[in-house]
Amino acid sequence: MPRPLKPKDFTGDAPSVARSLIGATLLVDGVGGLIVEVEAYDESDPASHCHPGRTPRNRAMFGPPGHAYVYFNYGLHWCLNFVCGPEGHGSGVLIRALQPTRGLGIMRERRGLDDERLLCAGPGRVGQALGITRDLYGLPLDQPPFRVLAPDPRHPMDVVCGPRVGIRRATELPWRFGCAGSRYLSRKF
Repeated sequence: MPRPLKPKDFTGDAPSVARSLIGATLLVDGVGGLIVEVEAYDESDPASHCHPGRTPRNRAMFGPPGHAYVYFNYGLHWCLNFVCGPEGHGSGVLIRALQPTRGLGIMRERRGLDDERLLCAGPGRVGQALGITRDLYGLPLDQPPFRVLAPDPRHPMDVVCGPRVGIRRATELPWRFGCAGSRYLSRKF
């Protein structure tokens, strides 16, 4: 049985934590699925919200690891990141895609569509399907409404990596990780 992830599981550098999350289960109020695509961000990275230093918007990313950093993207979508690294060092992992497994009816209602493949294929879609809002900003990932379980060692996933998408800076960094061959990715690798 997969174990719940604890704050200590998020203390590594962003790319290492990101890779380790492929195959983990993410639930928000019991709704969610398997993490199949993520991106890593670090304060040294010009594409990161932390790059300019600590601000009221990004303060959670400098806080303790194992907490949620939620932001509103393009005035349209709430996006979820997991804070990682040592406290005081701004870094996180953007949840880009899930393979939906629990609460599909709720996700379909929130998203207004039936296609299971598109329910959580992209960070904005993940946010909408899971009901992510500003109210989750800074909350610990090891307490309700979150439940994050380690990947099941009995069912390992092949992890692929490549450049991040949807950004203009530091596009060469291979900090996007995903489950090889998953049909639930936001984009192919």
